[in-house]
Formats: sequence, structure tokens, C-alpha cells
Amino acid sequence: MGFLLRILVSALAAMLTAYLLKPAVKVDSFITALILALVLALLNALVKPLLILLTFPVTIVTLGLFLFVINALIILLAAKLVPGFKVDGFWWALLFSIVMTVINSVMISLAGGNND
Repeated sequence: MGFLLRILVSALAAMLTAYLLKPAVKVDSFITALILALVLALLNALVKPLLILLTFPVTIVTLGLFLFVINALIILLAAKLVPGFKVDGFWWALLFSIVMTVINSVMISLAGGNND
């Protein structure tokens, strides 16, 4: 049940983030946001660890800041995979990932969930 709650919260966070970044980020509907949340969960579980492993030296040299680039690339990949989700470029994807992470964390803490 915790996974479903996190997907719902992530979908709401994606809708709110898209509203805040309105001209550059677009989410068509809540169903699109749900699909986006599922795709992001899958990409973060399958693709992100591989990217982190392949870019480990760069991540060490940049003291972990390269992880922001990886997050933006995951968002751009999700934009290619999810119809109805559009991001205008790399910098907007980077901003989207940062804002969505903050909103998601706040919403999870307000819902009384733990951040395992």
C-alpha cells in the first residue's frame, strides 16, 4: 500500500510542479501524471543505478553534483516515453526534478509517511 501512496503523491507533486513551471513544463491530465509517476519510479529503479555506476568517477570529482544531471536526464527520458508530458529543455528538466523532489518530500511528510 505504501508504493501506491507514493505514486499518488508523486503524481500530485508532478501536477503541482508542472503548474509552477507552466510555460516550459506541461502535464496534460492527472492520468498523465500517474503514468509519469510510474515511469519515473521504473526509470529510477532500473536506469538510474546504471547511470550512476557508469558515471561514478565524474560524480566523485563533482562531489555528487553530477547526480542532478542524471536526474535531469531521467526527466528528459520520461518526457520522451510519456505522451502528454513535455519539458522544454535540459535546464527546465533540472529545475523540474529539483522542485518536484522538494514538493514530493513535503507532501510525504505531511501525509505522515516515512522517507525510507
